Amino acid sequence: MATKAFQKIYTKITQITKATCSLKATGVGYDELASVDGKLAQVVKIIGDEVTLQVFSGTEGIRTNAEVVFMGKAPTLKVGDQLAGRFFNAYGDPIDGGPIPEGTEVEIGGPSVNPVRRKQPSELIATGIAGIDLNNTLVTGQKIPFFADPDQPFNQVMAMVALRAQSDKIILGGMGMTNDDYLYFKNTFSNAGRKSVTNDECVFFRNTCSNKEETDRIVSFINTTEDPSVERILIPDMALCAAEYFAVQKNEKVLVLLTDMTNYADALAIVSNRMDQIPSKDSMPGSLYSDLAKIYEKAVQFPAGGSITIIAVTTLSGGDITHAVPDNTGYITEGQLYLRRDSDVGKVIVDPFRSLSRLKQLVTGKKTREDHPQVMNAAVRLYADAANAKTKMEN
Repeated sequence: MATKAFQKIYTKITQITKATCSLKATGVGYDELASVDGKLAQVVKIIGDEVTLQVFSGTEGIRTNAEVVFMGKAPTLKVGDQLAGRFFNAYGDPIDGGPIPEGTEVEIGGPSVNPVRRKQPSELIATGIAGIDLNNTLVTGQKIPFFADPDQPFNQVMAMVALRAQSDKIILGGMGMTNDDYLYFKNTFSNAGRKSVTNDECVFFRNTCSNKEETDRIVSFINTTEDPSVERILIPDMALCAAEYFAVQKNEKVLVLLTDMTNYADALAIVSNRMDQIPSKDSMPGSLYSDLAKIYEKAVQFPAGGSITIIAVTTLSGGDITHAVPDNTGYITEGQLYLRRDSDVGKVIVDPFRSLSRLKQLVTGKKTREDHPQVMNAAVRLYADAANAKTKMEN
């Protein structure tokens, strides 16, 4: 072993798999970053002095005498106001051609907020989508997923939410995006002069709207299909680290959009399988519930006024709601929003029967119009009557 100022350097690797390498090292911390033959890696397991590193870009070409340099810190993000309006990769580096933002370096993946420091969610967060705001109204500090089939335009729906949502900051975390989807988000967000919602919607939600132009309130962390899949594991923590800065330091209302959590779970499974861990249901790691909860439990309403609300996309394989990812997600989140294609109108809608916001009663009729609950119930009843009439006609 050789030493260098503030760094530990090793040159003897004992085991190499497709995604990991192991070596004997001391004084190393869990989640610590390292460089293996110039490739970025992270500590994922420590047993005694046996340390296992996950190499993000894969271990191809790495020799057993490769130089391993430990950096003495976990992945970090420089948080500050300069994040606004920018696009970053899974490491927090700019990918939009702009300068590296200045700010305070903060480790990602910290603990969720202690329950005694939380406030019961009671503030409205309007999305500008009728199927959500009318029937399944969202509350600041809520965590809720979109369940959608892979062929549905869920990313377009998320972009619509990003443009219309009544929040101070939008943090987008994109995992396993195609280049088309990435460019769609980039072009959509780059268009200047967008407005929040219509004047009519502002009347419905009383005075919660401000129809001002907002061009720099969106921060994006993107991993595309061309990037190493294991980098997707970093995206939610990066997005939530930025969200915590704006919610805690600036007391802002922050909406975090994560798409797609199934890709995130697949990345977890890849790492788990390559580390020879015994898989659980649907080839997912046994820690899946904890891995998902660690992310979703970052949703919080702070007493000082700041909040983090999480809307995530979970794609379904063949509409299978019993798959490990949506199944575990349902136990953690406070409701769900189903996207389905309506054959009558030829559009994708938020299914009024299978969707549910478990916290909507905290704001409907209180933060919205007084007759909102009556309008909501009447709309669902009429929709049910129409569905029954259609069934009778078909029979």
